[in-house]
Amino acid sequence: MNIFVSWIVMAIAIVLSAYVLPGVTVSGFITALMVALVLGLVNAFIRPLVLVLTLPINILTLGLFTLVINALMIMLVSYIVPGFKVDGFWYALLFSIVLALVLYVLHMVEASLSN
Repeated sequence: MNIFVSWIVMAIAIVLSAYVLPGVTVSGFITALMVALVLGLVNAFIRPLVLVLTLPINILTLGLFTLVINALMIMLVSYIVPGFKVDGFWYALLFSIVLALVLYVLHMVEASLSN
């Protein structure tokens, strides 16, 4: 049940983040659910491999290259999921930052409601 709630919270965060940024479009909530699922799979399987391969660059940039990797993962998901469109690298970078902030707020709300 916890995975299902996290999936719904992620989809809500995707919709809210897309609403804030003009360069990101999500055609509906079902698409947001698909984006949450594919983004979770990409972050579980592809992102760790990319992080290991780019470790020297990541060390030189003191971890800031991770933001670039996050943006590239968002762009990959936008190519895979129909109905989810990101207009470019900079919007993908902003989307990853806004998504992280919205997820943080939603998880804080979820934690306060469960207590």
